Amino acid sequence: MRKTLEAAMVLIATLILPAQAFAQAKRADSIWARKTTEAIVLNGILSETSWAKAESVSVKFGIDNGIPGSGWKIESGVLPSDSTRATIKFLVRDNQLYMGAWVRDKSIGGSELFNRFDALLMALKDHANGLDPKPPSEYFYTWWYPNNADPQPVGQLPQFRGRWATNDGTPRDSTMIANWDAATVVNGTSNTDAGAPDVGYTVEMRFNLASEGYNVTQPSGDIIEFNIDVYDTDYFWPINPGAFYCTRTWWQSPWGNQMWYNEVRIHAKPSVTVDSGPAPLLHPDLIIPEAIGFSAPTINGTLTEPVWAQTPGIDIRYGDGALRSSYPGVGRYRSGQYQPTVNGGVASVLDPGDGTIKMFVKGNLLYMGFDVRDEVVQYHAAIDRWDGFIVTINDRVVRGPDKELAGRRLSFQVGPAGSAQAADYLVTLLGNGGATLALTPKAGTTVDTLGSNIDTGYTAELAIDLTKLGYPAGLGDGSLFIGVNMFDGDSFGANYTDSYGTRTWWYRQYEGECCPAWAFLSHAPLTGVEEGSPRPPEGYQLLGTYPNPSMRQTIRYSIPSRSGVTLQVFDISGRLIDTRALGIQEAGIREVPYDAGRFASGIYLYQLVIVDPESGLLRSALSGRLMISR
Repeated sequence: MRKTLEAAMVLIATLILPAQAFAQAKRADSIWARKTTEAIVLNGILSETSWAKAESVSVKFGIDNGIPGSGWKIESGVLPSDSTRATIKFLVRDNQLYMGAWVRDKSIGGSELFNRFDALLMALKDHANGLDPKPPSEYFYTWWYPNNADPQPVGQLPQFRGRWATNDGTPRDSTMIANWDAATVVNGTSNTDAGAPDVGYTVEMRFNLASEGYNVTQPSGDIIEFNIDVYDTDYFWPINPGAFYCTRTWWQSPWGNQMWYNEVRIHAKPSVTVDSGPAPLLHPDLIIPEAIGFSAPTINGTLTEPVWAQTPGIDIRYGDGALRSSYPGVGRYRSGQYQPTVNGGVASVLDPGDGTIKMFVKGNLLYMGFDVRDEVVQYHAAIDRWDGFIVTINDRVVRGPDKELAGRRLSFQVGPAGSAQAADYLVTLLGNGGATLALTPKAGTTVDTLGSNIDTGYTAELAIDLTKLGYPAGLGDGSLFIGVNMFDGDSFGANYTDSYGTRTWWYRQYEGECCPAWAFLSHAPLTGVEEGSPRPPEGYQLLGTYPNPSMRQTIRYSIPSRSGVTLQVFDISGRLIDTRALGIQEAGIREVPYDAGRFASGIYLYQLVIVDPESGLLRSALSGRLMISR
């Protein structure tokens, strides 16, 4: 059964995921770094032609710069009069990541005091590190000079701190420079507010990806785990009490040496170049299907209804590095495990935690099923010795202290009588009708802390009304930010020092940490429904391809309003091989014939990119599969 579940997970991540018909929101935590062969000279000018073709993102104070983790903070208690406005771009050349930044700023400079400076605080997760999850490497490019007494020299440029820096003001050596370098041009004069206001500064920066364990030159490319925080201090040279302020504004995570909230995923591979046309759309980490044609299950903890048998599963298993490596996207690097001290020691894990989690959506409810295989099922009040789960989901309305989407911790454990015992925010949801929970021990299982008999495990069911977590009826854009943490405590009464507890998590361990899976609550049917099955078209939908397989096929789809449509075709590796602008089309059921006779037989993926014809903003991306046969 486990091999079947693992195979199903791999299939979802490779073939089924692109084949679903869905209209997803653009990922706000991801960007492409296009490949260039043009030499990039680090002079802070961004004059190379490739920079004009690079993907970019804006980071601005006081607005949402991308859910779920972006935010801002006032460090001086005063609202800014010239708030942060930065444009960030990325390119790759060979196995080097280049970043260009243009920061508009009327007052530029630094000091010996922390937070009284302008800076770019960044992190790259270190994939070369043997730890899981992969820890961050800090890259701090800053006008902070803690070893220099104020006032700082007029015209001073930023220095390097963090990894590949001396951090004591002494010059960096050639190895440090080879692994990280940058140049800055200030449009104005730093460390003085005399004369005309500054205009801003430009940074051109290079990271050696090999030293962090990445390889963007391989055919499949790589995903660079990154984040950036823009520090901004104004009117401090000399201090002007009526105008002085300092702020921080970040994209996904505020720190370079800690992993909070979320991260930026920078995608790069050789086929996505500065001249390859529109960048491929970036899919969710997980598609959660809709239970069309199935009755809602009775929440009794048994998982016996047909809907559960047809729902794909995600395996979580302590000590199984190969399983973690099969998780899609950055899941292999963000997932992890931990064994805390129990009874003064760390005992051998004789029966590793082993569970399968299933999810589907029906109406406004997210249903989760938990199937745990466990030879020692127990109740213990200490969380490190729980048998149970923590599910973390971000609220779609409530904001946290740093303006990020607030994380909710939905926790439950096996109770002393073998029923579910809720904790944390799940108690609130159960109390206001926002959730239903049940847990049932499997046959032959006894809940105790003796370990005197061999148990078989337990199952649980959880239904969450997502409107109680800020989702609109109908679930809006369908984006869901989620992590699952499995707790496994095994106790042995006769030999209490052999007792232990573990936790093993998929993507995110706790609600304020990096990083949740970006899931999509799809209107695609759960299973057993062909693309062309009769279902009234509502919104943006694929309605099937025919004849399939064939060299010449017709793609049918539905659009609810007048839209611009583009067809993109990819080979199985994800390389864009054809693009066709289908023009502006009126609402209704549409068809497009596609002749793939010049391609070899096999499986191909396609996307219908649907945009607002006036603004060009993305409305939907419908993904499907073509089977070409000669």
